[in-house]
Amino acid sequence: MNRSVRVLSVASIAVLVLFLTVTSAQEQSVAPGINKPYEQTDVAASIGRFEKEGRDVYDHRQEVVAACALKPGMAVADIGAGTGLFTRLFSPLVGDQGRVYSVDITEKFVKHIEQTAVKQGLRNIVGVVCDEKSVKLQSESIDLAFTSDVYHHLEFPQNSLESIHRALRPGGQLIVIDYERIEGKSPEWTLKHVRAGKEVVVNEVTAAGFKFLDEKPVGLRETYFIRFEKSR
Repeated sequence: MNRSVRVLSVASIAVLVLFLTVTSAQEQSVAPGINKPYEQTDVAASIGRFEKEGRDVYDHRQEVVAACALKPGMAVADIGAGTGLFTRLFSPLVGDQGRVYSVDITEKFVKHIEQTAVKQGLRNIVGVVCDEKSVKLQSESIDLAFTSDVYHHLEFPQNSLESIHRALRPGGQLIVIDYERIEGKSPEWTLKHVRAGKEVVVNEVTAAGFKFLDEKPVGLRETYFIRFEKSR
C-alpha cells in the first residue's frame, strides 16, 4: 500500500472516531433525570425556594443585573427562567422597544411568568417553552442570552449551546452563572448535583463557537458570573 494512502487512511479513521464520539455525546444526556422533578412542579413552592434571602443569586440580584449592562431596545433571553425573577428585573431595563424571552422547559413556569407579566403590566415579556436540546428561539433574534444556576441542568449542552449560538445576533453575548464546583471545597450537595466545574464549562462554551470575555466580580459567594461573545 502506498505510504500516503496509509497516512490518509489513519487520518480518516481518527476523524471518524472523533465524529462518532461527539455524536454519541450529543445523543446521550450528560445529566439524566436532572429536570424530572420540575415536571410536576409546585410553582408557589418554587417561588419560596428561588426567590428568598440566603440564595446567592437572589441576594446579589441587583449586582447581577447591573453587570448584564442591558440597554433600551435590547432583546434578552432569560434561559431557564424558573419563576421569572430575572425576567421581571430585565423587563423595565430593555423598555417598550425591547424584548425579554422567558425560556423554560417547564410549561407551568412559563405560564406563571406570562400571567405575572400581565398583572404587572410588563408587555415586553414573551414566554417560550423549550426542550432539552433547544431553546426554541429564532435565528439571530437576541442580543443577550442569560442563564442563572441553569448550565448544570443542560442535559445536552452541545445541542443547547448550538441553539443559543444560532439565536444570538453577531457579537451577541452569553452569560453563565453557575455553582463553583471544587473538589474538597464545595458542599457535598454541589459535588453530587453539579456535573462540571467552571473550567469545564468554559471549555464547552468556547468549543461551541463563543469567545470567553471575562468573569465579573459581583459579590457571589457560591456561584460565578462568566461572560462570552458569539465569535463565529
